[in-house]
Amino acid sequence: MKCGFVSLVGRPNVGKSTLLNQILKRKVAITSSKAQTTRNIIQGIYTDKDCQIIFIDTPGIHKPKNKLGNLLNKKAYVMADEVDLVLFLVDVEKGIGKGDRYILNNLKEANRDVILVLNKVDRIPKEKILTIIDEVKDLYDFKEIVPLSALTGDNVSALKKAILPYLHTSEKYYNDNEVTFVSREFMLAELLREKVLRFTEEEVPHAVTCYIESIEEEKDIVNISAVIIVDRDSLKKIIIGKNGQMLKNIGTQARKDMEAFLGKKVFLETYVKTIKNWKDREKYLIELGFKDFE
Repeated sequence: MKCGFVSLVGRPNVGKSTLLNQILKRKVAITSSKAQTTRNIIQGIYTDKDCQIIFIDTPGIHKPKNKLGNLLNKKAYVMADEVDLVLFLVDVEKGIGKGDRYILNNLKEANRDVILVLNKVDRIPKEKILTIIDEVKDLYDFKEIVPLSALTGDNVSALKKAILPYLHTSEKYYNDNEVTFVSREFMLAELLREKVLRFTEEEVPHAVTCYIESIEEEKDIVNISAVIIVDRDSLKKIIIGKNGQMLKNIGTQARKDMEAFLGKKVFLETYVKTIKNWKDREKYLIELGFKDFE
């Protein structure tokens, strides 16, 4: 059987998490129009009769503006350096920019096989795809160039076939029923954070953090207590909204995803907490067992 580790690398918002979810046919990584939505290394395991591919969804590589940005870039580059194959994703709508070239220069130092994935082809005329391929094919010694749409699933099967030659023959690393190493608590917190980012649009920065404080399971229902952590009281007011309506909407949509994830009814209690100092917030989260900032 062909097995191996494959890293998804690219600028923020090129569709890495969407592609991972599409391949696995299951949501293991949240998506949002905001940059740096993915903050942890998310592992997804795809297994069929021919192969087992361990996909690693990395944070979007970008020019860092703060401690969090530096941490995200470090995570992405470390994982690109420790895999059998790198999938370098590009948003064809935006084309190859300075950020993409910056990443490619760093990938050259990692000396890894790279497949270029041209994502979001559903958003451009088909005749433009060949033009883009001609523009990018000489930027790097790409092993393959695969145009696809992670959102619709168009040509994703071709990508899986393209990956196989770069894996090695071995026994499976994981059982067939294993899909991800994301913990239940982490995934539930991410589902909540996804809704915060989606409902508040540009008003709340990506650095907002969600944490599951407690989970109590009963026969037919799961009781969950969650906290949304921000660094300014003004953001707290936005998330709560007038008469608490924004927080109610966030909670309602997050609860629906949590129920789908857990396969049970969920009672979700959510509140917002302000911790203004970064170090105090980091200390608070680590004490609770949150690993995102360690």
